[in-house]
Amino acid sequence: MDKITQNSVSHLNHFYPAVAAVVTVRSGERVNAMACAWHSALSFTPPLYGVLISSKRFSYQLILDAGAFGVNFLPYDKAEMIAGVGRNSGREVDKFAVFAIAIEPLPDALAPILKDAYAAYECLLAARHPCGDHDLFVGEIVRTYQAPDAFTEDGVLDVSRVRPALYLGADWYIYPTEEPPRLLRGALPRG
Repeated sequence: MDKITQNSVSHLNHFYPAVAAVVTVRSGERVNAMACAWHSALSFTPPLYGVLISSKRFSYQLILDAGAFGVNFLPYDKAEMIAGVGRNSGREVDKFAVFAIAIEPLPDALAPILKDAYAAYECLLAARHPCGDHDLFVGEIVRTYQAPDAFTEDGVLDVSRVRPALYLGADWYIYPTEEPPRLLRGALPRG
């Protein structure tokens, strides 16, 4: 495949699509939700999950204050809401009210868990590492939540039942369209 050489990097959209997530936080009476495309599992033992957040974001300080955050995975039919919480600042609007975001009634949850999420993690903030213009917030997963029929017996997302919101970069979203979805099981080398 022919390549075009670029000496400057203005946008890093080459690694998309990626599953979009909504990071949630509650600090005292303040709650916020933000779209996050840069996130990843970091460790099985202990169970660690990382989200990259710019210090410019309202959620940044809220997470530091709360010492916890949630990571919510939503289906494609919620892509407009995901984009909306990404485009708007919690400093200016109550995103939960503006976008009619429903929360699971979990009084002891460390962060809001969204009703529309097919899966979610509740995380205690374990570490924060500067990474250029973002910081990596490392959360230790203390609870997971999942819709009962969203995953196969092997724990794999059942894309015939759930169409995850996939982010393409530049505010574009897509979902798997093949009917029925074609699955390929491959083996990646370990180690």
